[in-house]
Amino acid sequence: MRIVLASGNPGKLREFSALLEPHGLEVLPQSQFNVPECAEPHHTFVENALAKARHAAGITGLPALADDSGLCVPALGGAPGVYSARFAGEPCSDERNNALLLERLADVADRRAFYVCVLVMVRHPDDPFPLISDGEWHGEIGFEPRGSGGFGYDPYFVLREMGQTGAELAPELKNALSHRGSALRHLIARLPEWFAETPRTDS
Repeated sequence: MRIVLASGNPGKLREFSALLEPHGLEVLPQSQFNVPECAEPHHTFVENALAKARHAAGITGLPALADDSGLCVPALGGAPGVYSARFAGEPCSDERNNALLLERLADVADRRAFYVCVLVMVRHPDDPFPLISDGEWHGEIGFEPRGSGGFGYDPYFVLREMGQTGAELAPELKNALSHRGSALRHLIARLPEWFAETPRTDS
């Protein structure tokens, strides 16, 4: 089955493809269908993910999968949160986002942080019963970047139990541990039943 990924992020495409293709799902980027970026005006991950999934499904005519992911730092009131990709403003830049995060944490002792991923899949743009899954990945923010893998805040995201950053992990291990991997496993477990269901439209 072909599904469209409501994202233009090549890192996300690689991760989703690696996890979903063994289950018979071919993941196609929305750029292949000239789908423009969807506005993300909401303050929660789930609302933004739902908007992106409906947007991509409406233009492509395919089932669509969207995620809204971000880094939450309790000492910063949950920031950068849903604004993780554009924390330092436009144009989006991992380097500038990380620099601003380190600046905000310069005099902060509590450097705990966790990634959040919310996945939403719709069969069509008016699907009344979208499939929603989420996952978390806990760590802390380091002081220096380490590793060449991953993307976003991964070089600074230290896994305390392993002593490594998200950017130092092999892709297979990262997929097994990460917020996105956890959310995808929950979603995959429900996919066969969900696709077979015919959502009710009556009350």
